[in-house]
Amino acid sequence: MSAQIRRDTGTPRAAEPELVARARAGDREAFAALYVQHQHFVFRYLLFRTRNRHLAEDLTQEVFARALRRITSYTWQGAAFTAWLLTIARNLHLDEVRTSRTRLETLVPELEDTDTHDRSAESTALRELETVETLAAVRDALHSLSPHQRRCLELRYIGEMSSAETAHTMGRSIGAVRGLTFRAMQKLRTATEANAA
Repeated sequence: MSAQIRRDTGTPRAAEPELVARARAGDREAFAALYVQHQHFVFRYLLFRTRNRHLAEDLTQEVFARALRRITSYTWQGAAFTAWLLTIARNLHLDEVRTSRTRLETLVPELEDTDTHDRSAESTALRELETVETLAAVRDALHSLSPHQRRCLELRYIGEMSSAETAHTMGRSIGAVRGLTFRAMQKLRTATEANAA
């Protein structure tokens, strides 16, 4: 990685329009800096959607390949560059689901292979099963949300966007986004408490 990319990735989000402009002009280092800044957001979003680390990694690379091919058509509109990337990621994930290349399954983390059969292995297995059950409960609770509420939470908490950025991305007012977030969180609380009972 060049010193220029390291300098660019350490810059605050305010420098993003400049990086985007340079990338649109064909500057590969500027696009690489955008990749470094946003790759983890896109990956987390896709991992949450797919629940499959390898598929999420593959789709993340495809998101940036598409973004690179289409960067000249991107127009800065005041929202974070992440919003555009997450839109590409969302569409890729929907394509993946539509073509049935993925199976809907809950992945259980691999248990470490140990020769010793002691209580620590049993404790580890119980903790991992509890984690899987918790994730399943959260996933079930998320399905109780409306599509707008789910999208709002994805942008706010997985995409780590501000209320203003989420509002701009969703084409809503900041007040509407705050209301959606509040109602979605209430619904999630109710759903998770019902699952725990």
